Amino acid sequence: MSAYNFGPNHPMSPKRLDLTATLARELGIFDLPQVDVVEAYVASDDELAAVHTREYIDAVHRVGQDPTLSDPERGLGTEDDPVFAGIHEASARLAGGSLVAANAIISGAVPRAVNFGGGMHHAFADKGAGFCIYNDTALCIQKLLDSGVSKIVYIDIDAHHGDGTEKIFWDEPRVLTISLHESGVSLFPGTGFANDLGGPGAIGSAVNVALPAGTSDAGWLRAFHAVVPQLVEAFAPQVIVSQHGCDSHRDDELTHLNTSVDGQREAALSIAALADKVCGGRWIAMGGGGYNIVSVVPRVWSHLMAIAAGRPVPLRTAVPEAWRSYVAEKYGKVAPLLMSEDADTWWRSWEVGYNPSDALDRTVMATRKAVFPLYGLDPWFD
Repeated sequence: MSAYNFGPNHPMSPKRLDLTATLARELGIFDLPQVDVVEAYVASDDELAAVHTREYIDAVHRVGQDPTLSDPERGLGTEDDPVFAGIHEASARLAGGSLVAANAIISGAVPRAVNFGGGMHHAFADKGAGFCIYNDTALCIQKLLDSGVSKIVYIDIDAHHGDGTEKIFWDEPRVLTISLHESGVSLFPGTGFANDLGGPGAIGSAVNVALPAGTSDAGWLRAFHAVVPQLVEAFAPQVIVSQHGCDSHRDDELTHLNTSVDGQREAALSIAALADKVCGGRWIAMGGGGYNIVSVVPRVWSHLMAIAAGRPVPLRTAVPEAWRSYVAEKYGKVAPLLMSEDADTWWRSWEVGYNPSDALDRTVMATRKAVFPLYGLDPWFD
């Protein structure tokens, strides 16, 4: 999966996958009796065509066979998405990982699956964007729909709006997409506001919470709990699919949010609890953005895998010394000592009250007022 590599100076470094897998292994997550580690495969063109156009798939093949070519109209060969030899196979393998996850849920082999190499939520049906070539989150959801799953909730907590996945299911009433992200006023892709509600055949199927720059754990978790549980319970999905880009972290250089490893762990725990409450535990989680590749990404996604396995890693757990040595020797970096940042993840419940002078509360209320009545919910009280 590390072949998904846009070059040494690109933020989407494959090192983050290596570091995550190595940390999870050292923590013993891969050795848990309820955990199977399985290989991702290169998704076929026919599988990719479930959500992507044939013309776009052909274009990815073409630039991957001759990297001197580019196709900027399809998002290939841009600053965000430079082309490289084998780009099709590398991208299709990430997609194949999420299809493996979907098939495992469909077959009943497992109730939960994680593809931390996935989460490519900016790819559209006919073009790549934002470091994303093939949209594995959408492919996973479509696979579930094609298998007979009647309703799916997609929860995206990446700092960037999950625009590609939302657009692919814009007019699909069986899929509810919920994206909590930094406002498009201050961050790429500049979309995803409270009044973006889905197409004419699926009004209310898209939900967006556009968070003010600087939002910390307290506001981020308050926004999550003021919107997500209520809508998930009202929609009553059979499966939850979630994207866990961890670029909302305060040390991420590409965004302007202010969350912690502890806060993102708390969000993963909340999604796991929702899956248990609403859809029999059926939950598929992907990675996504995250560009602090030593101190943030490996810890957040290791926490995610442990939570999915039903064995959360306690916050005060020491980071394995073997992993810290690996980081120092291979990458010349100093790794953190604990799986926690000792952050305060307390958040103020919406029931405590709405503060119209607070920018976070205003954006939450805008979303609630736009969407909640469509589900029979009261935007002020539910």
